[in-house]
Formats: sequence, structure tokens, C-alpha cells
Amino acid sequence: MTETIITVQGTASEWFDAERATVNVTVSHDGPKREPVFEATTNVGAQVTAALKELEGSAITRWSSDRVSVWSNRPWNNEGKQLAPVYYAALSASARFQDFDALSAFVERFATVAGVTIASITWDLTEERRLAVTSDIQTRAVQDATVKATTYARAAGLSTVTALAIADPGMLGDGSSGGGPGPMPRGAGKMMMAMDAQGGGTPLTFTPDRIEVAASVDARFRAS
Repeated sequence: MTETIITVQGTASEWFDAERATVNVTVSHDGPKREPVFEATTNVGAQVTAALKELEGSAITRWSSDRVSVWSNRPWNNEGKQLAPVYYAALSASARFQDFDALSAFVERFATVAGVTIASITWDLTEERRLAVTSDIQTRAVQDATVKATTYARAAGLSTVTALAIADPGMLGDGSSGGGPGPMPRGAGKMMMAMDAQGGGTPLTFTPDRIEVAASVDARFRAS
């Protein structure tokens, strides 16, 4: 009986509503004197961390912050002359929100504070949900590969396919795949905000990204 080897790639994906949002905040100041720059950054940083502590365990599942870093450099003017030192101070904080209304209120509170930058907001699923849906998506990717192989076999006049190898993309070792990713989250990272142009009245709102969980597998089948 003639045997034919069929190599295919199976894929699957699904979109989910975001369940968590991680906000990254930086606080920074600069100036000609070290102490005022350090104190301004420390004071604003204390306000940020106090707000995060207040939300911990309810709106926030976890958060962290680092210490204030201080450094200086002496810039040059356009005439090639080195100027007096400029001092810089900065710290960063990160928090994972499960309450998006509380996230909006937090960002609205600090977005206009001098020295504060809302560096990014990334959207995600809970760890438990991601594990569960990733397993399901990977299973569906294998099923997709099996369906493709069966279709090819029937087109060639063959009726039975048997899996010989299933691997993450690029791991079959024959160059048959471009080496693309396995399960991957997509749609995380974009921050969308709407704020009243006059700075009052309409509260800050967010449009969370939807999260795409996708998987690809390379598979080799024997058809007969």
C-alpha cells in the first residue's frame, strides 16, 4: 500500500473580553538643584503609592513601585559650551486592576498632576482564564491540522491519516514552517481614553482592548 507523508500547519484563535488592566506610571522632575527635584518626585510618588495602597485587595490585585533614582548631566549649548548641571529624579510604579471604573478614576486623578506620566495601560485575561483558554485553543489547532491533512489525503485519493509528529512551529526540523509563534496573546497594549476637552464634566472612560489568544502547530501525518 502506498504511503504519503503530509505536513501541515494547524491554527486556531478566539477573542475574549479583557479582565485585567496593568497601568504603568512614571513620576519625574528635573531642575538646576538636586534637593528640590528629589523632593518633588518623592512627594508625588508618595501620593501615587498611597492611592495604590488604598485600592489594594479590592480594585487592585497587585502593585509595585521602585525607589527614586537621581542623576545629573551637563548639557551643551549650540555654541559648544558646557552648561551647569541639570538634575533629574524619577520613579515608576505598576498596578494590575480588576476594577476598570477604579482604573479610570486613578488615571483621571493623576494624569494632570505635574511630573506624572501614564506610560501605558495593557489589557489581559486572568492567569487562570488564560491557562484554560490556551489549552482549548491548542487543542483546536491540532484538530485544524488533522482536518487539513485529511482534506489533502482525500484529494490525493487516500483515505486514512495517522499523526506522526506534532510540534510548535519550526520544531519539526525540516524547514517546513516559518517558525511562527505558538500560543500568543494579541490585542494587549493599546490604551484608549476619552476625556472632556475642558478638563471637567465628563469623566475619563476607557475602551479595553479585546484579547486574542491564538495558537499554531506543525504536524506531520502518514496518509494511506
